[in-house]
Amino acid sequence: CMMCIMEAHVRKVLRSSANVIWPRAVVRDLKFIGEEFEPDMAGDAYEFLRCALEAMQRACLNGSSNISCHHHLTSSLSILIFLPVTCLRCQAVSDSYKAFLHVLLDIKAPSSLTTALEDFVTPKKLDGKYCLKCSKCEKKVTASKRVTVHRVPKVFTVCLERAADHTGKKISKIVEYPEYLDLRPYMSDTAGEPLLYSLYALVVHSGDTCLDGHFFCYTKASNGQWYKMDDESVDNCGIHAVLRQQAYLLFYAR
Repeated sequence: CMMCIMEAHVRKVLRSSANVIWPRAVVRDLKFIGEEFEPDMAGDAYEFLRCALEAMQRACLNGSSNISCHHHLTSSLSILIFLPVTCLRCQAVSDSYKAFLHVLLDIKAPSSLTTALEDFVTPKKLDGKYCLKCSKCEKKVTASKRVTVHRVPKVFTVCLERAADHTGKKISKIVEYPEYLDLRPYMSDTAGEPLLYSLYALVVHSGDTCLDGHFFCYTKASNGQWYKMDDESVDNCGIHAVLRQQAYLLFYAR
């Protein structure tokens, strides 16, 4: 299963020293992740991450002995989002919660991660074709929807949406992101101690459009040293170089 494959890969990495590891088992069993992934075929890093995590969850749920594994994976990565919707006619509030393994942020206007997160939690007006039926008014009404983070994971994963539209056009601008991120301002309860996260990895897409190009990443080792990892090429680098990238995926650890 995908959980066993990933575990074996991580064990192999931890046993190795200063060697390039070719993830043969992952490539061989791409069918467990998704039918759209094939060896030597171009794919999207965000879709691969999403499908790989879902495949690991499915593997955990397939056997009762793996329930604790599923709980650990979910608590480590799952972000609980609070979605209160307020009827602007009678002020009735309908609450709901949804769990996500990552947050997808619109970067068409925002120039920084914090600005994008502020826009993410700003109340949105639902009118016209987006009107919702109010259970109290018993009719479709204009409403206000707000999104906040209700429960934080150990690993906070963010995707900066670089697809400008459905044609493959890419948003290539630099979006600033911090080395340390406080999630407290975006929580349902903004009072309390800061919820500090530290950047430990990011995936970069190089290419003029979303339909072609190349993915590489930056990761921080346990000794705090950053490395640029581009296929078999691995080079150390400083935090200033890391924070100047055209990031696509960002990974923060609590």
